[in-house]
Amino acid sequence: MPADRVMPTAEAADLIALTRQLAHRELAPQVVRHEADEIFPRDTFRLLGRAGLLSLPYPGEYGGGDQPYEVYLQVLEEIATVWASVGVGVSVHVLSCFGPAEFGTPEQRERWLPGLLGGEQLGAYCLSEPHAGSDPAAMRTRAVLRNDEYVLDGVKAWTTHGGQADFYKVMARTGTGISCFLVPANTPGLESDPPERKMGLTASHTTSIRLTDVRVPVENRVGAEGEGLKIALKGLDSGRLGIAAVATGLAQAALDAAVAYAQERETFGRAIIDHQGLSFLLADMAAAVEVSRAAYLSAARRRDLGLPFTRQASIAKLVATDNAMRVTTDAVQVLGGVGYTRDFPLERYLREAKVMQIFEGTNQIQRMVIGRSLAKDTKGIIRTAEGS
Repeated sequence: MPADRVMPTAEAADLIALTRQLAHRELAPQVVRHEADEIFPRDTFRLLGRAGLLSLPYPGEYGGGDQPYEVYLQVLEEIATVWASVGVGVSVHVLSCFGPAEFGTPEQRERWLPGLLGGEQLGAYCLSEPHAGSDPAAMRTRAVLRNDEYVLDGVKAWTTHGGQADFYKVMARTGTGISCFLVPANTPGLESDPPERKMGLTASHTTSIRLTDVRVPVENRVGAEGEGLKIALKGLDSGRLGIAAVATGLAQAALDAAVAYAQERETFGRAIIDHQGLSFLLADMAAAVEVSRAAYLSAARRRDLGLPFTRQASIAKLVATDNAMRVTTDAVQVLGGVGYTRDFPLERYLREAKVMQIFEGTNQIQRMVIGRSLAKDTKGIIRTAEGS
């Protein structure tokens, strides 16, 4: 365990250590084949669910782990250090549970959460659309209330677990704004397109979801009509921390591989790690990984304390994903020519890192969120000074 991690409890330390063991024992042997053949690892999510790792930040009364977000994110990092596609999948699944857990009625929680938190059911999250990625308020998918059910029509894009999930949390426009709906995967009229052909995270299936005359009971709406965008944006704050943890795990894996190679590879009679030029490169990579970890942990602690953390979540996502891109690129450089081959995992890490700067809000959007937050703070400071 990296020395910069300070566990809140001995139980948390044991949980993270057990996750590391499980990831290396059960996940690591599957990665190469699943990524190469683009096989979705459904049984892996069932395994993680039975181990209690899909439920960590949720209440124990519904099968959750009652763990702080700080602990959950470090578990997520351990998973992503071994298999980024599964790390992303866990983050998305936990995000899909956020709506019913935080805004659902007691009846909705009783109905949905036990299966989801136990891993027997897998969730997906439908927010983006082909024309509305960074601007969810521009969505066109509609939900029209007819008697005691809503009729949904539209197309959702970039859905992680598309075609594999057991339920979809769908955002759709209603008469009073955007609303949130829980839609079982077997609902007539809901169809998944074939998976996108991506440059990385190929074991994680990403599809468009088509909704044609999809009928959903009123009791499947989460929150009041028009609260969907609030639910989505609040959930994304936590989801961005998940992606920051995944990116940190990926960067840690790249750093570990680069250091191991540099310790074994010799030039001019000594290990290449002993050459100052390369050791400095590795030092910068290590600093980037630890900065990323510190950023997401700091934001998570604010969340656990009930403090505002939107800005900090955007900072963590921005820093961790930009650092993952740089660390994986530099790791390929450390290995030289062999780093560019598929005999080593570094080229895959590099391909996987790129998308993390894009999903859960592009890093340009993160800068916008951070900048707007700073502008509000500055105005508050000016008003206070003028009034004093």
